[in-house]
Amino acid sequence: MLLLRRISRLPASIDHGCAVTIGGFDGMHIGHQEVLDRVLKAARERKLASIVFSFEPSAKEFMARGTPPPRLMTLREKCAALNAAGVDAFYCPPFNDSIRTLSPDDFMRKLLAGLLNARHVIQGPDFRFGYRRSGGMDELAAGGRRLGFSVEQAPPVSVDGERVSSTGVRRTLAASDLAQAARLLGRRYCMGGRVIHGLKIGAAKLGYPTANIALKGRVSPIDGIFAVRVHGVEDEPLAGVASIGYRPTVGGTEKILEAHIFDFSGDLYGRFLDIEPVAKLRDEVHFKNLEELRVQMDRDADQARELLRAA
Repeated sequence: MLLLRRISRLPASIDHGCAVTIGGFDGMHIGHQEVLDRVLKAARERKLASIVFSFEPSAKEFMARGTPPPRLMTLREKCAALNAAGVDAFYCPPFNDSIRTLSPDDFMRKLLAGLLNARHVIQGPDFRFGYRRSGGMDELAAGGRRLGFSVEQAPPVSVDGERVSSTGVRRTLAASDLAQAARLLGRRYCMGGRVIHGLKIGAAKLGYPTANIALKGRVSPIDGIFAVRVHGVEDEPLAGVASIGYRPTVGGTEKILEAHIFDFSGDLYGRFLDIEPVAKLRDEVHFKNLEELRVQMDRDADQARELLRAA
């Protein structure tokens, strides 16, 4: 899959026209998967390139001005998921004021028809685009007739009578309803990143060495202490316990993901790991001293082992 961040024209391999969809695709939930299936099918039938068009950072993150919403996926995770789905190219320029002020007509003329050479566009019924979200499916269809691309409306996907959305996934994760989140995503939720060096307190003073993963400004949709499975160390996931929070007992000021893998010793620095929360054990709390924290971590580890054996 081609990753296109800033381009003035498409690479020759895909400049013959495309089937494209526009959206955040955060989480790649089952509604996103339905749209992608339609894009790939249309591209095969019409002998077009398949393209997903998004923004990185997203419009919501740009408009939030320092208080971004929680993310379900990093750019790296999203690229991996789209590549696995079989998409030809992922076009994800940064959102900025120049794009924000584009009218719906300019958006279609300059970006869809002009830059991407769109021949078929697939969107859900709630799609909005252009300055102040003033364009919708009617404007998209009318623009397609003028500019030479067809428009297909993908039906909404529902679970238990509720439309599946990234917002809904975030809501279920915030409520620690991991089973429902898995139904909406079509798989268990994971979050991860590269293992970095930490304070070494877990190994040196608590007896619980951890793989530390910096969130780098990403707002996590979950918080607290979890029984987890860790992917990326061995062929099969390994059992463990993880904390997502500020580590108040040791004076932490930055939110971080820490995972302790049971019965494992080895150097993981620089490795990319995916942490799969299986069950929430408790919220993060402040302990008076490290000994109180260690006692609670023993309890957490015992509970996590039991839950993971039963899962």
